[in-house]
Amino acid sequence: MQTTAEAQRDKAAQLKTAETDLFAMTDILDPSALKTELRAIARRNGGNTDKTRQVLLAHLKEVNRLGREHAYTLLKEDGTGLGCARRISWLQDQILIALHNLVSKDLFPDAASDFTVTAVGGYGRGTLAPGSDIDLLFLINGSDRRETLQAIEYILYMLWDMGQKVGHATRNVDECIKLSKADMTIRTSILEMRFIAGRKTLANTLERRFDKEIVASTGPDFIAAKLAERDERHRKSFDTRYLVVPNVKEGKGGLRDLNTLFWIAKYFYRVREPSELVSLGVLSRQEMKLFNRAEDFLWAVRCHMHFLTGKAEERLSFEIQNDIARALGYQDRPGLSAVERFMKHYFLVAKDVGDLTRIFCSDLEEQQAKAAPTIGRVWTKFARRQRKIPGSIEFVNDSGRIALADPDVFRRDPVAIIRFFYVAVINDLEFHPDALKVVTRSLSLINAELREKDEANRLFLSILTSRNDPALYLRRMNEAGVLGRFLPEFGRIVSMMQFNMYHHFTVDEHLIRAVGVLSEIENSEGASEKHPLAASLIGRIEDRTVLYVAVLLHDVAKGRKEDHSIAGARVARKLCPRLGLTAKQTELVAWLIDKHLLMSMTSQTRDLSDRKTVIDFSDQVQSLDRLNLLLILTVCDIRAVGPDVWNGWKGQLLRTLYYETEILLSGGFSAVSRKARAERAVEALAEALAGWSDADRQRYSSLQYQNYLLSVPLEDQVRHARFIRSADKDGKLFATMVRTHAFHDITEITLLAPDHPRLLSIVAGACAATGANIADAQIFTTTDGRALDTVLLNRAFEDDADELRRATTIGKLIEDVLSGRKRLPDVIATRSRERKAAKPFSVQPHVSVSNLLSNVFTVIEIECLDRTGLLADVTQTLSELSLDIQSARITTFGEKVIDSFYVTDLVGAKITNENRQAAIVERMKAVLDDNSDAYRKGMPPGMLLPAEAGRDIGKDEDDAQ
Repeated sequence: MQTTAEAQRDKAAQLKTAETDLFAMTDILDPSALKTELRAIARRNGGNTDKTRQVLLAHLKEVNRLGREHAYTLLKEDGTGLGCARRISWLQDQILIALHNLVSKDLFPDAASDFTVTAVGGYGRGTLAPGSDIDLLFLINGSDRRETLQAIEYILYMLWDMGQKVGHATRNVDECIKLSKADMTIRTSILEMRFIAGRKTLANTLERRFDKEIVASTGPDFIAAKLAERDERHRKSFDTRYLVVPNVKEGKGGLRDLNTLFWIAKYFYRVREPSELVSLGVLSRQEMKLFNRAEDFLWAVRCHMHFLTGKAEERLSFEIQNDIARALGYQDRPGLSAVERFMKHYFLVAKDVGDLTRIFCSDLEEQQAKAAPTIGRVWTKFARRQRKIPGSIEFVNDSGRIALADPDVFRRDPVAIIRFFYVAVINDLEFHPDALKVVTRSLSLINAELREKDEANRLFLSILTSRNDPALYLRRMNEAGVLGRFLPEFGRIVSMMQFNMYHHFTVDEHLIRAVGVLSEIENSEGASEKHPLAASLIGRIEDRTVLYVAVLLHDVAKGRKEDHSIAGARVARKLCPRLGLTAKQTELVAWLIDKHLLMSMTSQTRDLSDRKTVIDFSDQVQSLDRLNLLLILTVCDIRAVGPDVWNGWKGQLLRTLYYETEILLSGGFSAVSRKARAERAVEALAEALAGWSDADRQRYSSLQYQNYLLSVPLEDQVRHARFIRSADKDGKLFATMVRTHAFHDITEITLLAPDHPRLLSIVAGACAATGANIADAQIFTTTDGRALDTVLLNRAFEDDADELRRATTIGKLIEDVLSGRKRLPDVIATRSRERKAAKPFSVQPHVSVSNLLSNVFTVIEIECLDRTGLLADVTQTLSELSLDIQSARITTFGEKVIDSFYVTDLVGAKITNENRQAAIVERMKAVLDDNSDAYRKGMPPGMLLPAEAGRDIGKDEDDAQ
């Protein structure tokens, strides 16, 4: 407990700091001089005239500009976010005070005693971000006299003309009280009201009545409303504070959470400053320092965001993360860039905010129980009576929440910290906030000695492998700081972000979500619909512990100098024996971590119809048990990356690779052979085409090669069959089909056309000419020599109707170019081609040419930064190099693309000449440069080669041979 003298010292230090912050602003602005100058301008120019307004406006704009520039300079010098917010608030105060002084003494003197200017909302707290709205409440003396309203309007119009965003209301005290009773938003804004200028007795009256008539009798309602409001905000951000593009103001762990704490404190504890919570025993001195540090840091980030963007930007987007990291002085370190170090600090602060929330809510619940009337306390004690938990004397069940039997449980036996979560998970209990507060304050007890205790490690493995939502309890352990202390290797990646557009969460959150996906696959009845293969395999896994440990640790070595898969395997070999795993289990976990990217990369970047792909993959996997484990781990990893990263096509690719590899690993025998699976796929397609004539069902179910049948979901096969039949009936040589609902944020265009070598290049060029960015592509050829290609475009419009019109336009352009009605270079020339490169990111371009990845084709793989038109550039250049694209894997990982092209020369042979290979690499690297103009070069007006001169994309390797 902090002593009164200590509290007074802290308060004095805060006041001194605030005074220092504001004193720095007087270097450029003398408040008295500003008031005098405005009145002098009015007298010189004839009072309330247009000329006077223009001169006043110019002067105030200059004052505001200089003041904010000075605040920004000081922010860059001292780095204090709260200081910057206070300085801008003080600057705004002086402008309002000077304007009020002008209107009440010179322009509308009769209104002088009739109104008061007060700040509400965030501005009421004496803090203001550079781009924030200025929330004002004009209190009037019970009347709406014309001159009073004119005076208020004059102030507002001056602020608006200065370019400021002003939220305002004009009310008398009675109206404020009445509206506060009915509207929680208004009640919250008045809670933070602060007098600025005018008749102060009006503000004092409102404060007194508000406290007596509103606050005194509505505490529980206000608290419930604010916590519900907070929960809804958190829901919109996936209920995690670990989004890699967080909202600094509204997101979980952001400024609004701290605001909510203070609103509730001010309402329930009747405090004026957060520091008073220390003297009340709600927060310790250390926790109050944590509160101040978190608030200052978040304000610094927010102020920099507003200054850098010139607007009220609250999302810490990739575009500005680098700039803010530099502004705050972060430097690159081995394994972590400056921006990643900055973002890790941000997430640690967000976690601190969560800790403070938990501690605060614990004390609040206790105080509310004490404050309840006697009858209410008796009923509450009866309704919430604590019950014993079978098998435990350390913990009790408090209305479905695990609580401590006494405060010294952890001090007597530190292993009880791990046991606390174990008892919760096996009894399906939530956590009492008071117990979590004690856990957070007991973290120093988790030391090297505790980590080596067999019981602690056994309990942890039981939590990890529980069938009762282990991710929930791991997340609580992580939020409380226990997981990172118990597993220091995991602690290194807590709050670590990866600066890319692919991963949506921090590394620790990604790993916990991956465990959640694994638990869902194993225990959810609906898992077989989302992941039919993984759900069927999970029951065959001989050792669940190995799988759960591997899923939890697969990215644990991120942020190190060396490859995180190799380093992670080494970490596993050290950590697993401590957790109680055998040597065999440890080696299997290490192998899974080392190879955890192998299956996803192979399935998405390699041609699965090429037998060499499957042979190379199976050589690394070597056993069916490993294959089963790796398949499930891969599904968990992709699903946990972020919303909408997983889709049905990726699942189909993984299943195809699995079945092809299973055949090899089982000695050429499989429960379902490739041929049998293809035959079943044809039968399923024929059955799905119910209502068609027998001839049509036979024809259109037999149009596709095995690769198509085994990699495309049945629902898409049916849709494609209908599309092809419709085109045939209409006699169309070229046809396109679009849809916008297949993948979130993705639009799909399917093209049917006579096949020829440059078809993909034309399609990519047409998409680029319209500014559409290709995120992925599937290339197939039908048995009658036609191309059936599907391109996936990044979505441009939120509204489906708008997006559908855009996609239809692109499809029509593709048809026009293919038929010769339009020339692609002409189309490009009439449009301004903007390259939308992901500017904050950097990917070193890489090109490789290999004859070892396929027995039939040369494989050209490129890796570079994504941009609009990239695929058009690449495919056009490959055509100019006289290379025939037989198949392609177009894969996008956020801002990075890894594209593989299976090519031959124009006579169908591999590219074996070393000089030609080197020329291909050199030319392709030039294309990957963002300044390339490759696809702007001329093309023939019609690209119609005979179908028999085309490619055999999608055929089996045996057929190709």
